[in-house]
Amino acid sequence: MPVPDWITAVAQMKGCRMNGSTRQVGLICPCVVIVALASVFAPALVAPGQALAGGTLDPRIDRLAAEIEPQAIVWRRDLHQHPELSNREVRTAAVVADHLRRLGLEVRTGVAHTGVVGVLRGGKPGPVIALRADMDALPVTEAVDLPFASKAKSTYNGQEVGVMHACGHDVHTATLMAVAQVFSQMRRELPGTVKFLFQPAEEGAPKGEEGGAKLMIREGVLENPKPQVIFGLHVNPRYPVGTIAYRSGATMANQDTLGIVVRGRQTHGASPWGGTDPIVIASQIVLGLQTIVSRQVDLPEAPAVITIGAIHGGVRSNIIPDEVEMIGTIRTFQPEMRNDIVERIRRTAAMIAQSGGAAAEVTIDPGYPVTFNDPNLTARMAPVLEGVAGKGHAVSTPLSTGAEDFSYYQQQIPGLYFFIGVTPLGDDPKKAPMCHSPRFCVDESAIGVGVRALARLTVAYMMGK
Repeated sequence: MPVPDWITAVAQMKGCRMNGSTRQVGLICPCVVIVALASVFAPALVAPGQALAGGTLDPRIDRLAAEIEPQAIVWRRDLHQHPELSNREVRTAAVVADHLRRLGLEVRTGVAHTGVVGVLRGGKPGPVIALRADMDALPVTEAVDLPFASKAKSTYNGQEVGVMHACGHDVHTATLMAVAQVFSQMRRELPGTVKFLFQPAEEGAPKGEEGGAKLMIREGVLENPKPQVIFGLHVNPRYPVGTIAYRSGATMANQDTLGIVVRGRQTHGASPWGGTDPIVIASQIVLGLQTIVSRQVDLPEAPAVITIGAIHGGVRSNIIPDEVEMIGTIRTFQPEMRNDIVERIRRTAAMIAQSGGAAAEVTIDPGYPVTFNDPNLTARMAPVLEGVAGKGHAVSTPLSTGAEDFSYYQQQIPGLYFFIGVTPLGDDPKKAPMCHSPRFCVDESAIGVGVRALARLTVAYMMGK
């Protein structure tokens, strides 16, 4: 009997070297392989349509998830090796759409530029559940030693950049492709419809373009059929593989983009008194903004962050420029606090600039709203997540000052967004490179956890649990 391709893939799994150590990215426990082999070469543990203990489809989901996990890892590695920036996910979308068509789903492409929507109608009537995965990569040059490391380059804001799945969207996409395959094999048993949303541009559309969840919604992904709820996940290196983390209510922050232009008066660097130095004033504004969070807002009430991420000004060592431009981000969790902080930023920048004889123009570009997990849905689904992770491994996560455009879906229908750990067992999650790092690396056995979690949540909701 020939050896299946996926067994060869498992045998070829390698680690990723970082700072002289090796982390397993293809960490597949031998028992998982045995279970998968048994499911392929032995009679099914649970036959399609067979009544299951306690009326649950979970054993069948788990068996099918174990079967598809090695193939999902192959998909993930292919996507990782061929990353694409926001609104440019052409190849990724084609891979996804071809897969969904082969499974017999209703497929719509070109949504919000490169998005793909698949609809799988179960064999029995029931609710519509949406599942979402984001597909875009980041302008990051990979620094992890992998046989499938990205060598891709592209143009971002007029600059040539490396491109990398430094936020795990390759894992999200491969996971949802696997869930689609699991459900295609359970179609007759499913009491409801599953809507698969493969979304571009979660990291933000390029300048001058629209994209992401907001545009997906505008182009009708939550209609015909209309989902009752939506589930989504994200990898998280702050947790070991096998852990699922979630939170009821506010989970991730509201994000606004901050811009400040300080206008002074150009002069010779040897004669600063002959003009007004916007560089010195911009520096004072950066320091002044930090006192807003540290001294002026009630942090025990809710966290807040003001970060300046870039400062641009000047072209020569001996020329004080006319102006300096700063860009940054604001993270908050409450509308009242957000509005108060924005007003304090405007006042602080203007008054510091005025004190030095300059002027400051502040612009606020509203970004993603708070990612808010519906409390009733979260309470209802918490036992499902614990059933997947095991007792003690489904944990409450603290507020995250990251931001997610999954929040736009949650403004339309109840949603639950959760995290899956991706740091190998035995490694210290506190030392693991974070998302958006060029050294970001995942333990790929997390994919199986994600498949089981999304599939079980979907079926549990369909069955009214």
